[in-house]
Amino acid sequence: MANLKLDARDSGGHGMHAKRLGIYLNDHLAGSVGGLELAVRTEAENHGNLLGRYLATLIPELKEDQSTLMKVMEALEVKRDPLKTRVAWAVEKVGRLKLNGALVRYSPLSRLLELEALCSATEGRLSLWRTLARVSLKDERLAPFPFEARVQRGEAQRSVLQRLRAQAADVAFADEAQPFGSGERLVAEH
Repeated sequence: MANLKLDARDSGGHGMHAKRLGIYLNDHLAGSVGGLELAVRTEAENHGNLLGRYLATLIPELKEDQSTLMKVMEALEVKRDPLKTRVAWAVEKVGRLKLNGALVRYSPLSRLLELEALCSATEGRLSLWRTLARVSLKDERLAPFPFEARVQRGEAQRSVLQRLRAQAADVAFADEAQPFGSGERLVAEH
């Protein structure tokens, strides 16, 4: 059985395993890079419709979240892993090649799958902020960060994205083609 005691050399004197925390934060930074790229691409493909208008407001918030994460890493003296972020960027680009029922154009299925990915990314961000809120109880260097506010904002984002995902599913599987968001009002500001 593995020894579960923290190694004092890895705790940085703050009662937590600095190496594992660094890996965790770099994984989330890589996820934020891929998620932001996906949001930008999805907004461009849906410019002017209900989803595009919402993503135009979400993207600055995602950039702010990414900036907060990088500041957390700086406060904790965690070095960024550039390989992970480059791989995440590349994976998002390769993800564009997935089959979506339309060979060379954007399809309603593309929108649905992208929204599902954005919903999953939002769950990841919520987990990150909740975890960091817990870690902040053990490390005063994290006290200035607004983790609870990020959780509240993430929950609002999740709610809107889930509603948009449901609408995208209706359009993707409708018998007759229909524009996304037809007859729907813009989702209320979160």
